[in-house]
Amino acid sequence: MLLNTTRFGEIEVDETRSIKFQKGLPGFSDCREFVLIQPSQDSHFFWLQSVENPDLAFIVTEPAIFAPSYRVPVKADQLQEMGLNSIDDAQVFIIVNKHGNTLTGNLQGPVVVNVANRNAMQLVLSDKQFSTRMPLMELPEQETKVQPQRIAAAV
Repeated sequence: MLLNTTRFGEIEVDETRSIKFQKGLPGFSDCREFVLIQPSQDSHFFWLQSVENPDLAFIVTEPAIFAPSYRVPVKADQLQEMGLNSIDDAQVFIIVNKHGNTLTGNLQGPVVVNVANRNAMQLVLSDKQFSTRMPLMELPEQETKVQPQRIAAAV
């Protein structure tokens, strides 16, 4: 599938990377098809890129890498809606945000994907034990190069 994006330009994406959200994502109900883009083979982060909107993309990761004990409490009707018998038949992602020099993950809004049929849903968990900004990692400080200023000599 040929996909036009604002971040990556025009890219070829394998159709097996397509994920369908029957109701869209909260706040983006008009965008129902996304693709998962892995920037490199060893990356733990992916781009969840909208097929319908070239401007819309989220960075996602698997929460087990950063929070091994995290388990998504999925209701039976949600499992049924995605065609799942168990959460063990799904792949779970969390949306990543940058706050200052820290990457954080939204554990209250996991994205659950049925691996077999690629139907997905972003859950909105009400359990306050899960944070919307769980620290994942600190980014290295970027050096700021100060350019010397020229001062005009008084004549």
